[in-house]
Amino acid sequence: MPGRADAPRTWGPSVEHVKLVPDAEKLPPGYPKEYQREAVLRDDRRVFIRPILPGDGPDLAEAIKTADPDTLRRRFLGGPPRVTSALLAHLTVVDYVRRFALVAIDMASARGVAIARYEPAGEGVAEIAVVVRPQWRRAGLGTMLILLLARAAADRGVHTFSASYLAENRPVEALVEDAGGLGRQVIKQGIVEVSMALDHLKEGRSS
Repeated sequence: MPGRADAPRTWGPSVEHVKLVPDAEKLPPGYPKEYQREAVLRDDRRVFIRPILPGDGPDLAEAIKTADPDTLRRRFLGGPPRVTSALLAHLTVVDYVRRFALVAIDMASARGVAIARYEPAGEGVAEIAVVVRPQWRRAGLGTMLILLLARAAADRGVHTFSASYLAENRPVEALVEDAGGLGRQVIKQGIVEVSMALDHLKEGRSS
């Protein structure tokens, strides 16, 4: 999926200064370690990107509860959901195949700053959602997460991403365009629906 943002520039494997993932024996079945990586953003801030873990529930709950109203309205196309244990389990317990999510963590504070996920929406089609904390926007992080998520999806049999967002949400519109592969758009009651083809991102093909 071509785009203006560069692919993640990886740092060395050492992350001893902060515990970003649990020990191997505590990882859930099917956890794809190949999607763990350190990266530097356009503004030189460093993040650690990894697949989501069940233990991320408390941090995710805090993020939803403390997010600014505009972020919540744009993410959920209206009011935010009620944060329950069932909701957090649904968001953090995935099979890393049909359902997949990546989190980005600030290397300095070990605090989560962004999340991107896809959920099944039909045969070979998955719906994506991306949320980046306001102070971490406009640095290429959202685009980076979409690109990584798209590669994971393509290697798992997903050929198309779909997304819905408010037509007034210019940052998301720019993010989708930046990630490339923009498909059809249908504006219905103020909501834009976009599709992106992923076939060219399968493992072993150029990206």
